[in-house]
Amino acid sequence: MQTYSSNLNLQALEDGTALPAMVTQPPGPESIKLTERLSKVEPPTSSVIPRGQTPVFWERTRGANIVDADGNVYVDLTAGFCVATAGHSNPRIVQAIAKQSETMMHSQGGVNPNRNRVELAEKLSDRAPGELSVSHIANTGAEAVETALKTARIFTGKHKIIAFQGGFHGKTTGALSVSSQNYYRAPFQNMLADTTHVPYAYPYRCPTHGDGEDCFFCDGGYLEHVLTMPDSGVADVAAIIMEPIQGHGGWIVPPKKFVQTVRRLCDEHGIILIADEIITGFGRTGNWFGMDEYDVVPDIMVVGKGLASGFPISATIMSEEVADAWGPMMHTSTFLGNPVGCAAALASLAEIEEKNLVQRGAELGDYFISRLQELQQEHHLIGEVRGVGMMVGVEFVKDRETREPATDEGARVVDGLLQRGVIATNYGGSYHNVLKMSPPLVITQEQLDCAIEALNESLSSVEAAL
Repeated sequence: MQTYSSNLNLQALEDGTALPAMVTQPPGPESIKLTERLSKVEPPTSSVIPRGQTPVFWERTRGANIVDADGNVYVDLTAGFCVATAGHSNPRIVQAIAKQSETMMHSQGGVNPNRNRVELAEKLSDRAPGELSVSHIANTGAEAVETALKTARIFTGKHKIIAFQGGFHGKTTGALSVSSQNYYRAPFQNMLADTTHVPYAYPYRCPTHGDGEDCFFCDGGYLEHVLTMPDSGVADVAAIIMEPIQGHGGWIVPPKKFVQTVRRLCDEHGIILIADEIITGFGRTGNWFGMDEYDVVPDIMVVGKGLASGFPISATIMSEEVADAWGPMMHTSTFLGNPVGCAAALASLAEIEEKNLVQRGAELGDYFISRLQELQQEHHLIGEVRGVGMMVGVEFVKDRETREPATDEGARVVDGLLQRGVIATNYGGSYHNVLKMSPPLVITQEQLDCAIEALNESLSSVEAAL
């Protein structure tokens, strides 16, 4: 039987609106036992355990709440890494999965489609911007990226891809070729396809970004130089792939001019623009899609994570013209358009629409950012607060003048949040010093205020010990 703190409101927990209630210091004894068991049957690549960390094992989720294996109740500021857009274990999505599972769990990908697949593809066609109207439905974000890269190459007849420093698009071989993180890439360098990585617009750490409006890197000047300089060594470019807001790199929000310059350069040079919306899609940025923030429509868009708010499913969305470059059955898979995944996605999209979660993400995001900016005035560890909608980052620095990353100090802040019942463990960025927050869009303002106060307390504790 699950044991909860005596001060817990059980109805609020059932609704996913509960405030933190701690039974034991995390990670608790049950998480420690499970860590020991898992470490014996998994390879080192599968978790943080080989780093010497003991993870908190999740036992139950609902709304914006996580319950761990020891009965601790948390407010979640990660949405399971931008997944639980409509809330963890959303009842409508759970019911859709159960109903579809009882009827039919599987239909053979390329040969025997299903009704849900038709309806989801139609829904994505209605919702996607511009002429994006044809969807290849897969299971993971990396699969969607692989499909996008292959589509760009087969459509253009070209081969090279341009991606961005700090960008992350997955760890399968094709997706890894366009991801920039050396830790993941180095052992497999000879397997990776031809990609050139150029600087992304990161105003806070840009070497040429000053107080004025013009900046060579952040305006896209370097990318234009690479594409127009006769001896740049970059030719035969099929696609440019970019995140509207960089995720793994540290919740980096580029200037509008940068994204619009990328779009213009793609048009001028016959290059496919791929928008990786796996994190930013379906309301995360207070828009249906992250590219909406810049008034830019890509040629191909990849989506996942929040598409079904918890069930693995993804899609590569393209125009009919681009899609027609494919021949029949050239890129299928056994679980393509899985009926359970499609049912979950349809239910999630219905929740997002009917509960106005995109607008809610925009409004609550503005509130979240303003509250964090108030904290910035009180805490010297906060170098920058940035974000759009409910994709909000805090970059920790040791000194605001030098902007030296406060990596260890930030990690202690994250642990302090955990001890106070707030899960904000999506901590990293290119300099390993960014608290990357992406709460479920159903989080209550009371829960958010509680999490902000916990951050205030954790920061005060860490700063007092410096």
